[in-house]
Amino acid sequence: MPVHHDRRLFEMLILEGAQAGLSWSTILKKRIAYRRAFDRFDATKVARYTAVRVRRLLNDEGIVRNRAKITATIGNAHAFLAVRREHGSFDAYLWRFVDGRPIQNAWRRHGECPTETDVSRALSRDLLARGFRFVGPTICYAFMQAVGMVNDHTRDCFRWREVQRLARH
Repeated sequence: MPVHHDRRLFEMLILEGAQAGLSWSTILKKRIAYRRAFDRFDATKVARYTAVRVRRLLNDEGIVRNRAKITATIGNAHAFLAVRREHGSFDAYLWRFVDGRPIQNAWRRHGECPTETDVSRALSRDLLARGFRFVGPTICYAFMQAVGMVNDHTRDCFRWREVQRLARH
């Protein structure tokens, strides 16, 4: 379903990056610990994290203890705040990549769904240029799915019609 709340968008972007190289179920199991460890994904607080906080996070068994992913989260918080200053909200910035409406697909099977698209590649390039990390085109496409920028529910899923209706308004 489409997400338009900045904190939730930041959370999903961070979780998608944390998932790189791992299963999504691993990250879902750690989601509550991530919220606790990263101040409920308050980007302003995360941007102020110091080396001391990074060391503490590296010892937190509830999250993925990968220095690159932890420091990327802090750097992404800085980049996220810069985007908000420039565009008024991360939501306004992000949704312009799909003209403000979810891209509507009509897959019959999950196997038809791509892992990246021209839009996810464009989003990835732009995020990387702004200093974001762990935002390759595949991660960006998974993020777009997670926040409802693309309707990749299969046609037999009850959500497919719901999201399709949202795109018409």
